[in-house]
Amino acid sequence: MLSAADNDLLTRTGAGTPMGQFFRRFWQPVALSRELPEPDGAPLRVNIMGERLVAFRNSDGVVGLVDARCPHRGADLYFGRNESCAIRCVFHGWQFDIQGRPVELPNVPPDASYHDTLRLKAYPTREYGEVVWAYMGPDPWDRDLPEVPQLEFGSLPASHRFVTKKLQECNWAQSIEGALDTSHFSFLHMPAPCVRSNENPDAPADEKRLRWIREDPLPEFSILDHEVGFVVGGARRADGGTRYWRSAQFALPSHSTTPSTLPGETHFGYTWVPIDDESCWIYTYAWNPDRPLTDDERAKFSEGHGVIAEVDARFFPIRNRANEYLIDRTHQKHISYTGVRGVAEQDAMIQDSQGRIHDRTQEHLSASDAAVVRFRRTVLAGAKALARGAEPEAPLKHEAYRLRSGSWFASEGVSFDQVMLERFGDAVGHVPAGAREPASATR
Repeated sequence: MLSAADNDLLTRTGAGTPMGQFFRRFWQPVALSRELPEPDGAPLRVNIMGERLVAFRNSDGVVGLVDARCPHRGADLYFGRNESCAIRCVFHGWQFDIQGRPVELPNVPPDASYHDTLRLKAYPTREYGEVVWAYMGPDPWDRDLPEVPQLEFGSLPASHRFVTKKLQECNWAQSIEGALDTSHFSFLHMPAPCVRSNENPDAPADEKRLRWIREDPLPEFSILDHEVGFVVGGARRADGGTRYWRSAQFALPSHSTTPSTLPGETHFGYTWVPIDDESCWIYTYAWNPDRPLTDDERAKFSEGHGVIAEVDARFFPIRNRANEYLIDRTHQKHISYTGVRGVAEQDAMIQDSQGRIHDRTQEHLSASDAAVVRFRRTVLAGAKALARGAEPEAPLKHEAYRLRSGSWFASEGVSFDQVMLERFGDAVGHVPAGAREPASATR
């Protein structure tokens, strides 16, 4: 469990909080590139870590991210005119460029100091992997910025990836904890106990692997630290005296990858971005380093499949807190463990059910929560160190974010770092740019 003070520190990401300041030292996804499809197009509302912002693609195609409130009298710039490489308030015509500098102040005398001193809060942006990233740290326009984290999906051709996002109606930390807790797959995503078959067409694994997960609900966990986080591996009993390993990555401050991928299969990952303390966006991406995704795969992902939720045009999940995830109690009794359709939706249901902000002072952890404990220690240590004046080093190590995770098979007694070395050619899952998958496992 955590103390009340640490639980508060972990979950609060407003601008004046230690965790909020820690998050702001890292590039954060703020929109999908396709949400701003054309220069001088409609602005987009962006709410992130308690800040109300507006994004717009200017006449040169560069994305600006600025305070939603005009500094004149607080009118909402979402209703503004995106023109002439700047956003213009329609109340009195004040116009600002992507750095927040005034371009035109029509009702201000030309010799007034406002022209030189007035600034609209604005954040630098970059586009990587069909995602718009923003840097919200201190003095972003006055110093050299770190590079965007080089997550592998963004380094590949667009044909090799699928990128989307979904709303999550709970605090960011409990949602990412749900992803790092890979032991829950033995229950949450399985058939009802009365169903003998282990097949699940929505799961990213075949029937044999699902059987091993279902039959061994107590995996043995190992954790290896690396420059930007850690990788966790869970070993379960498999056929013929072998061990079935599933590994998942965590990278600061809020990136993770899924554990089921075998060589040749598609990888999946997430990035959690707090909207406020009680909701977040989950940017979800699928990528295959060896081949383009097929039209059938893209169609399946677009409709919701596996860890990719079915969403509406606003990226709100179809099955959500308000409609109780369309839970079917008959289905729960006779077909699936939860009665909720979709792996992503099952995750959301159980994470949301912990409350908008989970009270960690009341929990009783077990050995299967090893990754959850390491996650908390890692981010809390980073936020506390920053509060003491020690800047995090991970943002400067952008290449170290090129990480993979997935499944492998090994004999009893083989260590986790050796498993990772066999699976990825690196003991913690780093992959060089352009690397292909190793040969498929044969078990």
